Amino acid sequence: MAEHPKLLFLAGSARQGSFNRKLAKLAAGLAEGEGANVTLLELADYPLPIYNGDLEEEQGIPKPARELKKKFIDCDGFFIASPEYNSSIPPLLKNTLDWLSRKESADEPPLAAYKGKVAALSAASPGGNGGLRGLVPLRMMLGNIGVHLIPQQLAVAGAGDAFDDDGRLKSDQQLQTLTGIMRELVRVSRQLRD
Repeated sequence: MAEHPKLLFLAGSARQGSFNRKLAKLAAGLAEGEGANVTLLELADYPLPIYNGDLEEEQGIPKPARELKKKFIDCDGFFIASPEYNSSIPPLLKNTLDWLSRKESADEPPLAAYKGKVAALSAASPGGNGGLRGLVPLRMMLGNIGVHLIPQQLAVAGAGDAFDDDGRLKSDQQLQTLTGIMRELVRVSRQLRD
């Protein structure tokens, strides 16, 4: 059995005070406690132009996309904490996921960064739905490109008051839910790896 599955954690926002960055960091710590080897990523460290097929043909895949894609190929699974932008996926996250889907060579398998991976999703928002509506298209997109998705998810409403000074969720129920999601992410990633 793979003792320490490799999992990536990221937020769909690069904003310094992002609630989803807090949620991704908290989830990474919980997964580490469940025996995972975790890497917390910042999308701001991988600046990318808006995807354009002509740009890709002229210049190839940008170096930040190649670097991030390698991390996805090498991992067993990932966790995304995503804000909701107008009931959908934030453009930063969508653009990043689109670039990572591109093949670098003719012999590279299609969707190498995604197929066979397992992912868990959550969201945090100041609004009453907690970003839940944005997870629907994100879940659909990832499922369509070969990612196995953990059914459970967490949407943290009223996120401005949801975290304590240490970045932990104040609600025991929400913390238990996120812990259960991380436990399942680690379990499934181990099974898929073996």
